[in-house]
Amino acid sequence: MATHTHHREPLGNGTLDRRLVASALLNTTITAAELVGGLVAGSLALLSDAAHNASDAAAVILALLARRFSRRPPTARHTYGFRRAEVLAALVNAVVLVAVTVLIAREAVARLLHPEPVQQGIMLAVALVALAANAGSVLLLRRHEQHDVNVRSAFLHMVQDALASVAVVVAALLARTGVGPYVDPVAAIVVGLAVLRSALSLVWEAVSMLLEGAPEDVDLEGLAAAVAETFPGVVFHHVHLWQNGPGQCLLTAHVSLDRNLEGTAIEALFGKIKEFLHERWGVTHATLEPEVAGCGETALLGRWEDHSR
Repeated sequence: MATHTHHREPLGNGTLDRRLVASALLNTTITAAELVGGLVAGSLALLSDAAHNASDAAAVILALLARRFSRRPPTARHTYGFRRAEVLAALVNAVVLVAVTVLIAREAVARLLHPEPVQQGIMLAVALVALAANAGSVLLLRRHEQHDVNVRSAFLHMVQDALASVAVVVAALLARTGVGPYVDPVAAIVVGLAVLRSALSLVWEAVSMLLEGAPEDVDLEGLAAAVAETFPGVVFHHVHLWQNGPGQCLLTAHVSLDRNLEGTAIEALFGKIKEFLHERWGVTHATLEPEVAGCGETALLGRWEDHSR
């Protein structure tokens, strides 16, 4: 039975925001250095890494803006607040990453058909600096990425550029060999394939969240069974479980009770159930509707046409 638990506490908003700013500055600097170095050295791998780093800087800035916007309080029109802004930012970042990867792969194929020599010294020096900076960005965001799809989209950008930098370093070391002109575009393609896989996974996760899908690591049937086992006489049905944004898992359910209870007793019982849902399943907000006579429905999942019951 899968449960939704966290083993680490996420960083505070202020700390993470500062790390995002630092990461954006690092990637902007890397982009400028690799763009100049790639043009001078004639290295497609450096230019591809520069493009990735440019998208990284944009990704981090977008993630930061989305985080700040998402902290705005709920309004009469947007009663859940603006946490979905972070999901939209993650989706945009992932789509951009896919597009950049495809363009670089296309250029790499063209370079394989018409190989060109590169200047090893400049390429290696810039690649080593980029590798160090990208590794620093990964470390800045590593602790928080598992809690937040928006930050994870930026984190994946960082990881893919760190891998790209490793590939560029290898290509630079082999630049003066017979295979040097081929290693440069091959490195760009290999890194692009790894990045594409992560980006497509992120696109799916963001789209699933926008479609109000349940978290992948939560077994809804297992959740209902655990509630029934922990609280005898309590049965969930007409359950809806979804994520409104990073770290915000919501649940609504009809709760069948095997006995009549007074209002204060129901509140006390539901308080314990909500605490259980939060601790064991990561549900941050639950709305429970008590039933004794029942609504005529017993299925775990509710249907929209039955919403008025």
